Amino acid sequence: VIDHPKYQGSKRIAIFLSMPDEIQTEEIIKDIFKQGKECFIPRYQPQSNHMDMLKLSSTEDISSLSLTSWNILQPSDDDSAREEALAGGGLDLIFMPGLGFDKKGNRLGRGKGYYDTYLERCMKHPSGKPYTIALAFREQICESVPVTENDVQVDEILYEDC
Repeated sequence: VIDHPKYQGSKRIAIFLSMPDEIQTEEIIKDIFKQGKECFIPRYQPQSNHMDMLKLSSTEDISSLSLTSWNILQPSDDDSAREEALAGGGLDLIFMPGLGFDKKGNRLGRGKGYYDTYLERCMKHPSGKPYTIALAFREQICESVPVTENDVQVDEILYEDC
């Protein structure tokens, strides 16, 4: 990931804070700050499919985040001091989680459509749609995954030995 040309060329990067069953992103987040890039993380709104990408100020900032009922760390609902990526300069790159992927770029998420809806919003931003890279385990790569017309394909899927 660190040597990937899209990562190297990106200044504003959104990345998920990994759950135990996902590719661990902590070292990538540390490198984002080490390289002087801007880091954004998701804040999901329960009862909807709305998600924002809010700016982290440092790796230490993660310890100030709230734990949701889904056991995900994210900025609290009343945290209005953080920049939302689309309110500013948009994003260059989004690292995406998922449960399953196929080699055509289809992604099976957790069923709420948060990333698909967010990418639709990105397409309306002056900076356009960011490049998307899904981070996966080799075991998550399938022949095909179910999709609907609202699903947005990922540009690239990175997994061990890909």
